[in-house]
Amino acid sequence: MSQYVSRIKGTVPPPRLRFPGQRRRPRRVAMLSVHTSPLHQPGTGDAGGMNVYIVELAKRLAAIDIEVEIFTRATTGGLSPAVELAPGVLVRHVDAGPYEGLSKEDLPAQLCAFTHGVMQAWAGHRPGHYDLVHSHYWLSGHVGWLAAERWRVPLVHAMHTMAKVKNAALAEGDTPEPPARVIGETQVVRAADRLIANTDEEAGELVRFYDADPSRTAVVHPGVNLDRFRPGDGRAAARARLGLPADAFVPLFAGRIQPLKAPDVLLRAVGLLVDRAPSLRGRMVVPVVGGPSGSGLAKPEELQKLAARLGIADLVRFVPPVGQDRLADWFRAASVLVMPSYSESFGLVAIEAQATGTPVVAAGVGGLPVAVRDGTTGFLIPGHDPAAYADALRRFIDRPGLVDEMGTAAAGHARRFGWDTAARATADTYTAALQEHRRRVRSPHG
Repeated sequence: MSQYVSRIKGTVPPPRLRFPGQRRRPRRVAMLSVHTSPLHQPGTGDAGGMNVYIVELAKRLAAIDIEVEIFTRATTGGLSPAVELAPGVLVRHVDAGPYEGLSKEDLPAQLCAFTHGVMQAWAGHRPGHYDLVHSHYWLSGHVGWLAAERWRVPLVHAMHTMAKVKNAALAEGDTPEPPARVIGETQVVRAADRLIANTDEEAGELVRFYDADPSRTAVVHPGVNLDRFRPGDGRAAARARLGLPADAFVPLFAGRIQPLKAPDVLLRAVGLLVDRAPSLRGRMVVPVVGGPSGSGLAKPEELQKLAARLGIADLVRFVPPVGQDRLADWFRAASVLVMPSYSESFGLVAIEAQATGTPVVAAGVGGLPVAVRDGTTGFLIPGHDPAAYADALRRFIDRPGLVDEMGTAAAGHARRFGWDTAARATADTYTAALQEHRRRVRSPHG
């Protein structure tokens, strides 16, 4: 009787019936995110789309009865060792190195300490507590590699970005990814039981650049929170809340301010538009929502200085990173989102903006050709010539109805990318990894 009551309260999980040959999903996943916490504000430091990805995916996995424990590095003192992010989702803070002052490039030296913290947490549980390890980004992959071997469970890894791909398309003045990262990524690709790629193109890059096994590479498109990112009460209401002119043309940049994301391309395009048609100066507001990150931290005010040199400082409105609900309002308020990135594994921001009914002008790189339907929900630009972006923006200015026409198509397109779909596909990948891992354990030479 007492056991029955404890199950009702959730302290003892109910028994799970198994049948011969049944494909079993994992009960509990250890998810690793070394360099950025899912509790951090996206758009600050190294926090960005990956944070959103981990939070939303973990919540949806928990909703289909896969518990998730997310291990991340503690970056401030006094944090609780474990924080419940949502029912079935626990964030564990691991002490590894000083809380502050470490850049992402400094973190490889802290991987041993981080791994020790993960192992300590595991040691407090009964054998078999975790069924699978899911690591995000190459740093986490190295911890996951060791943990999965020690726990005798499969490793599923998501790269999110790849050094070889980034180095092949560097922005002017940007810093190449170091050889140590290339070596580390290559090792993780070989060690993983399954790799999750955001798009077919990313899967191809894993095979081409890292010799990944195509049979162990699954494509799972990231999702979008369709409850948060939706047209809502419309563009005019969002502009009123944000203090934007109701009739202005508003090209928006939202993301981390660094050369990789190329916000300077938008500013240079706006400079060209104003030079060609000075009357636009009184009809345009250019919000830049986000904070310096990565190599952009070396010159945190470079974008403001560029706006001044271009003579458009009066048009550009710099906005610090905002929460997801506020970000949805910025998307609704914009005439168009501009994403001139040099590299994007998917471009989650593009889907979020489209879900609110806002078209996108983006570089035709990485996953953006999947995120944006060229000519229907926005325009894809080959290369990073500001003149090409200016021409695309001019099409919206010359045809005011195009914003609403493409915005309606964009909202419909974005509805295909719900997180529930992504979670189910990820769970299927977990199941396949478990099945293959069990076969390999049973027949190590087979």
